[in-house]
Amino acid sequence: MPSSVMSMSQTAVSAVGLRKSYGDKTVLDGIDLSIPAGSVFALLGPNGAGKTTVVQILSTLISADGGRARVAGHDIADSPGGVRAAIGVTGQFSAVDGLITGEENMLLMADLHHLSKGEGRRVAAELLERFDLVEAAKKPASTYSGGMKRRLDIAMTLVGDPRIIFLDEPTTGLDPRSRHSMWQIIRELVSGGVTVFLTTQYLEEADQLADRIALLNDGRIAAEGTAEELKRLIPGGHVRLRFSDPAAYRAAVAVLGEVTLDDEALAVQIPSDGSQRALRELLGWLDSAGVEADELTVHTPDLDDVFFALTGTAQQTSQTKEDVR
Repeated sequence: MPSSVMSMSQTAVSAVGLRKSYGDKTVLDGIDLSIPAGSVFALLGPNGAGKTTVVQILSTLISADGGRARVAGHDIADSPGGVRAAIGVTGQFSAVDGLITGEENMLLMADLHHLSKGEGRRVAAELLERFDLVEAAKKPASTYSGGMKRRLDIAMTLVGDPRIIFLDEPTTGLDPRSRHSMWQIIRELVSGGVTVFLTTQYLEEADQLADRIALLNDGRIAAEGTAEELKRLIPGGHVRLRFSDPAAYRAAVAVLGEVTLDDEALAVQIPSDGSQRALRELLGWLDSAGVEADELTVHTPDLDDVFFALTGTAQQTSQTKEDVR
């Protein structure tokens, strides 16, 4: 684990009232964030929502028009150098130089971080091995596949031993196998104590990786929470009970009252947010009547449903139901 990693009790990124406009267009209209160290935070939003702008402000690439933010304990306005020393940033467009080898890309990054030649070679070798790039290290990066380039990009980002990494759509354009490999890399980074701030165009990616997710819409945070919390925000969730005994099925219908019935399957469907309390209440009703279901399944809206409901976006692509940028 890197020695610079903050403890989980600390806040890696915090922001209050971040605002940014370009001319008459308000991109961010008061953004509040609080991201614990050692976690994955995903920022989702429709096209033009301002996700990249948030990353650019927090990484000190551009300045905010209003509000305050701290990254790795440093104020982004008062201590931009401290922020830059603690973070790594990887965009959807790779920073890899295709004209030189993977190893040379790593050594160039080591020089930029003012590492000695010996230390730079040691760090580069360790990261090339960690990201399974040893065999390709002496080859021009232009010959790398998309997944290899993305792995090299993140490896270059880690040369400076960052505590916080901003990944702006890191798997855009990757095939499913490479995308899953990148997910595993992100999980390993977090298990080592690194905080990951992720923007993504794949809802499944946020669902798989993020400890907390925020939906950005019209310059504001429309909702924030865990994936499960967000899914419970909109209607459509239900619990389905199936019975093998017709008598138990009839008894359940009598106890539960107005439910959707499937007489052929001996199943009932009850509206529910899927929360633990709602399930306890439902099971309590059944227990009081001495009824036991053979199968209980909880159905909740997915992140696609949440995204559409909270942003009003109806755009779809072949890869995902949202277009994020």
